[in-house]
Amino acid sequence: QLQLVESGGGLVQPGGSLRLSCTASHFTLSYYAIGWFRQAPGKEREGVSCISSSGRSTNYADSVKGRFTISRDGAENTVYLQMNSLKPEDTALYYCTAVYSCSSIATMLDYAMDYWGKGTLVTVSS
Repeated sequence: QLQLVESGGGLVQPGGSLRLSCTASHFTLSYYAIGWFRQAPGKEREGVSCISSSGRSTNYADSVKGRFTISRDGAENTVYLQMNSLKPEDTALYYCTAVYSCSSIATMLDYAMDYWGKGTLVTVSS
């Protein structure tokens, strides 16, 4: 089954930074809008950020605006999520997948394609 692969997670102190990567083999990411999602322990999966196939349009959850930046590199077939000023509440398993629409972060999960990977764990703790 086709899956995207997330990487770059780790343990970081509050205020620190991480850059997550989303890539795939035999799957051209640039054809699709790509969304980042996260799921904290005991909580439902939620949309974090999204980038259009062209890369010209991005969208963010209110909780990460101004701290996270999504970007894509077609040559590397990779979508990145730069996370700065991390907070303990950002602790979660982070996933990426192709989505049909970036128009609403709140409903982005409804438009997610079933290419889920195993995720990458981000832990923000002192």
